[in-house]
Amino acid sequence: MDKGRSRRSESESQPQPQLYRLNRALALCGLASRRKADDFIRDGLVKLNGKVVTDFSLLVDLERDELEVDGESVSGLPFDYIVLHKPRKIVTTTHDERGRRCVLDLLPESMGHLKPVGRLDSDSEGLLLMTNDGSLAKLLTHPSHEVPKLYVVTVEGRISDSDLMTLRNGVQLSEGRTKPCEVRKISAKSDQTILEIELLEGRNRQIRRMCAKVGYSVTRLVRVAIGGLQLRELGPGKWRRLSNEEVSQLKRLLT
Repeated sequence: MDKGRSRRSESESQPQPQLYRLNRALALCGLASRRKADDFIRDGLVKLNGKVVTDFSLLVDLERDELEVDGESVSGLPFDYIVLHKPRKIVTTTHDERGRRCVLDLLPESMGHLKPVGRLDSDSEGLLLMTNDGSLAKLLTHPSHEVPKLYVVTVEGRISDSDLMTLRNGVQLSEGRTKPCEVRKISAKSDQTILEIELLEGRNRQIRRMCAKVGYSVTRLVRVAIGGLQLRELGPGKWRRLSNEEVSQLKRLLT
């Protein structure tokens, strides 16, 4: 194996730090507005890792760098947790090199430090958890915790009982067999069936691929719940902060 290539691959797989301009970093810490932060910087009151800094364009990593203002330590970003109703045609990333709209475009600029937990493909919609609590995000997406995710899925055609059973028992995909899951028929017409599917895993485009494997095309896919979090009446493109109880409920799922 090419050791140089291996090292590059490993470094590319590591999450990249989130960097902010100095005045924005101070504002995100809740210390002051950007304009007031500019005054602190201009007056030589800001230290970064023990050194006075007056360069407004300096980039700061709030998870690693130490900031002081007028001799007082400035803590990093407090943990924030929101539920976003991701609409279709929005990409579940914080930045897209192809210029497509991403989930951060739906949030206030002050929430640029949040990252999506897991993914919803561009054609899917529904509940997306976003947070800067990296430890919780990692636990929620780790396969060993089997956090339940509930979807309402519309497929073309009237699905048969035998195909429903196949979906429930697991479908053989290219990377292996899917885990057994809950599948319930909500309604059925000659031209479409609406299903409720609960997964305990999260493979790439899993439900679409499972349905295609038994001969059905998904026309709409909405995630309505993750663990105890519910989408409920939250409209497309809208968001809300989690309550303390909801955050605690998520953490209880992981213990």
